[in-house]
Amino acid sequence: MSKPNILLIYTGGTIGMVKDSKTGSLAVFDFENLLEHIPELKLLDCSIDTLSFEAPIDSSNMNPKYWVQIAEIIESNYNGFDGFVVLHGSDTMSYTASALSFMLENLAKPVIFTGSQLPIGDFRTDAKENLMTAVQIAALHHKGNPIIKEVCLYFEYKLYRGNRTSKVNAEHFQAFSSPNYPDLAESGVRLKINHQHLFKPDLDKPLRVFKNMDAHVGIVKLFPGISELFLRSVFNTPNLKGIILETYGSGNCSTEIWMTNLLKETIEKGVFIINVTQCLGGSVQMGDYKTSEHLKKCGVISGKDLTTEAAITKLMHLLGNNIIGNSFKTKYETPMRGEMI
Repeated sequence: MSKPNILLIYTGGTIGMVKDSKTGSLAVFDFENLLEHIPELKLLDCSIDTLSFEAPIDSSNMNPKYWVQIAEIIESNYNGFDGFVVLHGSDTMSYTASALSFMLENLAKPVIFTGSQLPIGDFRTDAKENLMTAVQIAALHHKGNPIIKEVCLYFEYKLYRGNRTSKVNAEHFQAFSSPNYPDLAESGVRLKINHQHLFKPDLDKPLRVFKNMDAHVGIVKLFPGISELFLRSVFNTPNLKGIILETYGSGNCSTEIWMTNLLKETIEKGVFIINVTQCLGGSVQMGDYKTSEHLKKCGVISGKDLTTEAAITKLMHLLGNNIIGNSFKTKYETPMRGEMI
């Protein structure tokens, strides 16, 4: 059997930077000469091709236009490669990994996102280990078939389901967490795959790529003292179609009359409101407390144990594909890519 073919896609970010030894400034790494700079990759039992954005971007500038670009690269190269590794800045990586999980339906090959906290040219960098192990995971096969068949994120010895992750630290190498779902793999002396937690797609169906993401959405994080004037100004944003409401604890919210009335008015106008917890871990359980009963009664949709990153990208995906009316609530509260319980 031939070696697996892996396509390495560089979008931008810290992992692709090297420091000029003379000036000390950072410049974009030349991925066409990847094997010359990281000869250890030759030890992996796979072939590696590289492709870079024409103009690599900082992940702070990531938006749905670039998500579509990544999806189209995967779509056009899907039959020619056995796996994909996407190099991406860490700041918005969880958003992009979540978005791609919804955009790529019936994905039967690995799409592994990775990046680093330090540039690839730094002597203390975490980039080389993240890159090499991400490629190794993407190349894992059993009887000619990929072992990983979903969008994942690999960082600092852990493989996570992409739409279950959040960036939790700006300084430590262990920058990501998956608070509500177990790790898919852990890299130590051996690479341990937790097979029971892997996503199992329908292999009889072909890849389907959804490219419409509707960004007429918003995120509101509740806080003690939040005013009606502020919330009303947000909820009355022109062309707004959906809001992620980050509530307290298991989905709780102020019971003041103005709050309940504002939520009702907004939902009656056709704006979808999704309830997710602002806690790092745990799930929304509307109705468990009186402070969430009113949300359930006025039609707020449960985000269950979604991360905010998965919640907002799922919202964009469903709106972009014209899921409306009563079917929206059913569709949103139903797991699509293992993003929720």
